[in-house]
Formats: sequence, C-alpha cells, structure tokens
Amino acid sequence: MSDIEFAILDFIQDNFRTDFSNFIMPLISALGNKGIIWIITGLILCISKKYRKSGIIILTALVFSALLCNLTLKPLVARMRPFTVNSEIKLLINAPTDFSFPSGHTASSFSVAFALLFNKNRLWIPSMILAVLIAFSRLYLYVHYPTDVLCGIIIGLITGISANIVCKILFKKYNRK
Repeated sequence: MSDIEFAILDFIQDNFRTDFSNFIMPLISALGNKGIIWIITGLILCISKKYRKSGIIILTALVFSALLCNLTLKPLVARMRPFTVNSEIKLLINAPTDFSFPSGHTASSFSVAFALLFNKNRLWIPSMILAVLIAFSRLYLYVHYPTDVLCGIIIGLITGISANIVCKILFKKYNRK
C-alpha cells in the first residue's frame, strides 16, 4: 500500500507543482489550521436566529471530529508523515509535529460540509468545495498519505451525520419544554 500512496503523492508533485500552486496551496491548507475557518463559520451562523441550528450542528460536528480524529485515532495509529519517509521533499510549510493518520484538516472540513449538507443548508456547496481543496492541499504539500485524507473524509461523513442526528434529537427535546 505504501508504494501506491507514494506513487500518488509523487504524481501530484510531478504534474501539479507550479509557482502558483506553490503559493496558493499553503494558503488553502492554512484555512484548515485548527479548524478556525470552520469554527468561525459555526459561530457566525449561531449569531443569526435563522441559522443558529446550523451553527450548533457545525460546532458539534467539529467537536466529534476532533475527539475521533485528533484525540483518538492519531495517537492510537501513530503513523509517521510521508515527508519523514521521503526526505528529498522540500516542504512549503512548517513540518507538522503530530501524526499523519487521519488528516485532521480533512476530517474537520468534511464534517462541516456534510453537517451542512444533511441539514439542508445551501452553504454545503461552498463548504464542500473548500473541503476538497483543503484535502488536496494536504496531499500536494506532502504532509499526508492518500489514505489519511480518505479516512478524514469518512470521519467527516460520520461526524457530520452524527452531529445532525444528535442535535436534532436535542432540538426536539429542547423545543418541547
């Protein structure tokens, strides 16, 4: 599996690397740092009574994603990052110090996109586009293996759906009182 993953990463390096991409991909990736863009999105939606439920669902999905991805799976699997194995790669960003599997940037981004999709909020479209760009940037920057990103997408799906289910149960219970 490792050979296939490095072949994919090297294909990206050989076919997508340009001066413009070298400039834009670190910026896109930085949007996912610590989930700040998604936390801000959730908080902004919470301000408006019309979109408050969507904001709460987003923030819940992010908590679920962080618990599953960053606090459970990363330390449990303890997978080294691809740039530590292929030291010939010159990183365009500071080397991440945590483990590789799964991609936290991808998990948090897709958790929000799927949370919005299953909540029928039209913001799911730009969120999904940004989630895909952030996920690709992690491969482009050689800081994640393809399976890290794939697992991040799956975690995003699970946590986005779970947040919708949990929040809708709580919303019904809260509205009855």
